[in-house]
Amino acid sequence: MHSDTAAVRQGEELNVANLSAWIGAPVAVEQFPGGHSNLTYLIRTTDGEYVLRRAPLGPIAPKAHDMAREFRVLSAVHPHFPEAPKVFRLCEDPQVTGSTFFLMERRRGHILRDSIPVELPDTPAEISALFVDSLARLHSVPLTGDVAAIGRPEGFVERQVRGWADRWRRAQTEELPLMEDVVAWLENHLPRGGRATIVHNDYKLDNVMLAPGRVAAVLDWEMATIGDPLADLGLTLAYWCWVNRPDVRTAGIPALTLEPGWFSRTGLLEHYERITGYDVGKIGYFEVLGVFKLAVIVQQIYLRYHRGQTADKRFQDFGNRANALVLLAAELAQRHA
Repeated sequence: MHSDTAAVRQGEELNVANLSAWIGAPVAVEQFPGGHSNLTYLIRTTDGEYVLRRAPLGPIAPKAHDMAREFRVLSAVHPHFPEAPKVFRLCEDPQVTGSTFFLMERRRGHILRDSIPVELPDTPAEISALFVDSLARLHSVPLTGDVAAIGRPEGFVERQVRGWADRWRRAQTEELPLMEDVVAWLENHLPRGGRATIVHNDYKLDNVMLAPGRVAAVLDWEMATIGDPLADLGLTLAYWCWVNRPDVRTAGIPALTLEPGWFSRTGLLEHYERITGYDVGKIGYFEVLGVFKLAVIVQQIYLRYHRGQTADKRFQDFGNRANALVLLAAELAQRHA
């Protein structure tokens, strides 16, 4: 298997001396170059390998990139959902690396973005099923003990709309009235009722690590909470294939699931409904909510580039991508009105 790590990007280095002192042993540091948000590193010590997660550099939105909370979520979820990696230690002393961080176990497998590697023998249909089955298992975890403490189901959707709208307004680099129309639509069409489960809140193909015949890990738990499981399904659809929509591809949504053999968007919903028994009839609202949230995430990433907080050239066109997603959210809202 080819290496999934690289040298640390310039400007994103950790203080190795401080980190070694905190761990209590010399460390070597590499970086996982994928992902667009939190910074993730491979830490090698004489005792083994660990993954270090910390927030991105520079100012961040309130309540975003909360590594202490992600540590607590993983601590609660891992015993019930083994796809969530085990966590070991949390550091909230900014003198060590400049930000709160935690260490978790390293999992090995494949993250799919542009292609299926030859080392992974599963077909696209099999991977589609593994992906949906894992989400269904997450949504079946009992809401007891520490799990119940990670969120409040009452008012979940309303808080999502309000919170993400606030993030958008803080991240804007230009006025975009169409997004206010989307926010108003979401506020005026709040669904009533619904189930309550763990909600990962960023369940997408490249947050799932695959091994032959199984999901080796589900990653990126910082936004996990308790709420309506259709919120997960709606965001998953925001990232899934969009047939005959080149403008959506331009918005940065990967095209891998457009290739032959993958579940269609309808097929994904039908598989989820069949194995869970959950009614997905209200998915239209959550599809709009998912694209809306994705637009905000992309805009937040672009804001860091716009301010010079990161020099990563991958982010230079994210402002245009966010605008394209806003247009898509508005079109979906009109369709589901």
